[in-house]
Amino acid sequence: MKIVKHSGNIVDFNPSKLEQSLMKSGASQTVVKTILEAIEKEIYEGISTQQIYKMAFGLLKKVSNSNAARYNLKEAIRLLGPAGFFFEKYIARLFSSENYQTVNNFILQGKCVSHEIDILIKKDSAIAMVECKFHMGKVTNSDVKVPMYILSRFNDLKDKRHTIFTRNDTVTKCWIVTNNQFTGDAIAFAKCSKLNLLSWNYPENDNLKTKNDTNYLYPITCLTTLSLVEKDKLLFLDVILVKELINNSESLEKIGLSSNRIKNVLKEASELCRYL
Repeated sequence: MKIVKHSGNIVDFNPSKLEQSLMKSGASQTVVKTILEAIEKEIYEGISTQQIYKMAFGLLKKVSNSNAARYNLKEAIRLLGPAGFFFEKYIARLFSSENYQTVNNFILQGKCVSHEIDILIKKDSAIAMVECKFHMGKVTNSDVKVPMYILSRFNDLKDKRHTIFTRNDTVTKCWIVTNNQFTGDAIAFAKCSKLNLLSWNYPENDNLKTKNDTNYLYPITCLTTLSLVEKDKLLFLDVILVKELINNSESLEKIGLSSNRIKNVLKEASELCRYL
């Protein structure tokens, strides 16, 4: 059975790969087996991976909202767009969870020109700039031009004294973060230039996916009990992570949810973050 990927490439349908992604959602083996059997009965030659994903998500949601939310994580991060402003806030939250001090959207004067930095982080007296490359397209990757450009900005800033967390700070490290992936050349250049990269699947054991699952850092956009409009309203209230809703119904009341809907949202949030 041939299927069509987002990139347009035609590949063989791999039920094992779909099984693995469903298992990572937290669903039981019995549920995963049932969903696989249902999908294998419905797929056809030339079906897109997006259609298969929608089928799996819909079937999973019937069983567990929280498992469906976890399965929807990559798409949920993309829904922090289109401008990337909320993606930057989300990334700052990830660093904060690892005991970094963070500030967003800071302007620093370099040797040559001024630079608006997405995020500045500090831990153990070391300060790093973090540049976020957000992509709405599902197959758009960050190529080697991205770290080359950001390295030039970092070099313009690193030897200067700045007022950030104190009045005498220096930027000594640089991170580049994307919601998609980096090309092989981008990774090679970053390694050679001692730039830190973070993407959906890189580094292998400490990427956006693993950070979310390890520390329950799911964005509110992954919740299945909220509409897109309601998620946007929460983002504008600076509610970025699902865990920020736990024991906090005030923000849900502010966006006009009924008491019954609030109960359902908090139940999904608690299950997703394993507070229950």
